[in-house]
Amino acid sequence: MSITAQRKAEVIKTNATKAGDTGSPEVQVAILSERINNLTEHFKTHNKDNHSRRGLLKLVSTRRSLLDYIKRKDEARYKALLEKHNIRR
Repeated sequence: MSITAQRKAEVIKTNATKAGDTGSPEVQVAILSERINNLTEHFKTHNKDNHSRRGLLKLVSTRRSLLDYIKRKDEARYKALLEKHNIRR
């Protein structure tokens, strides 16, 4: 359900805007997307796990807020993120 430290480091490395970048909105959206995908796979076998489902909804809401922020600041970055992480809007 959660991502490993190695996988998180890979996601940060591929989505960082500059060296040492761990907190930019792009990196945060990438990490949240990874966690959301993991939980989605989890629910394919554990469909009655409502406690984790609540966490999933919270992650989706947080990612949505970050995407709204990026959309306000730079529309091109927003569209690139949607394409890169296959996020529906």
